[in-house]
Amino acid sequence: MAYRETEKMRNRKAEARRRIVECTQQCVAEGGFRHARITTVAERAAVATGTIYRHFESKEELFAEIFQIATQKEVDKVAEALATEGNAVVRLETALRQFAVRALRAPTVAWSLIAEPVDPRVEEERLKFRRAYAELFERAIEQGMAEGSLPQQQASQSSTCLVGAIAESLVGPLSPSLADADAPADKKDSHPLVDSIICFCMQGLTGNRR
Repeated sequence: MAYRETEKMRNRKAEARRRIVECTQQCVAEGGFRHARITTVAERAAVATGTIYRHFESKEELFAEIFQIATQKEVDKVAEALATEGNAVVRLETALRQFAVRALRAPTVAWSLIAEPVDPRVEEERLKFRRAYAELFERAIEQGMAEGSLPQQQASQSSTCLVGAIAESLVGPLSPSLADADAPADKKDSHPLVDSIICFCMQGLTGNRR
C-alpha cells in the first residue's frame, strides 16, 4: 500500500517550516545572515538540522526565502508611499524618505538586505529587488513628466540612479560599526542624514536646488 501523508503530518511539517523561517528571521535581525547559522536556527526552532534540509535544499535556499520575505515588505512600503496623494515629486520624496528612515530604524536588517556580503543565490534576489524598486520609481517619474511636475528625462535611467544613490548613501551608516551612532534616536522622519540623502535625490530628479 502506498504511503499517504495524513493531515496531521502535513500540519506538523508546515509548523516546523514556519518555525524555521521565523527563527532564521530572528537571527538575521540580530546579526545579519552571518549570524543565522543552521545549528543556531535548528536549536531555536526545536528541530534537527536534518529537518531544515528536508524543507530547504540548502542554506542558500533558506536565506534566499528570508531575503525575499524581508525585502518584499520594504518594496510594498515604497509602493504604498508612491500611491499616496500629491504630485509625483511629493510622492517620490515620501517614498525615498520612508525607505531611508525605515533602514536607519532597523540597521541590522537593512544592512543585511542592502550591503552584507551574501551567497550568490541571495545576491540574485538582491539584484531582482533592486529592479523592483527601480520599476516603481520609473513609473512615478513617468507620471511626473506627464503631469509636468518633473522635467523630461530618461525615466528608466533616473530610477536606477535613485536606487543606487539611496542604497550607497546608507551603506556606511548601516555598517555594524557605525549603525548605533548614526541611527535616529526617535521616531521622527526628519534626520540630518535622511534630509541630506533626500535633498540630493530630489535635486537630481527635479534639477532644482533646495
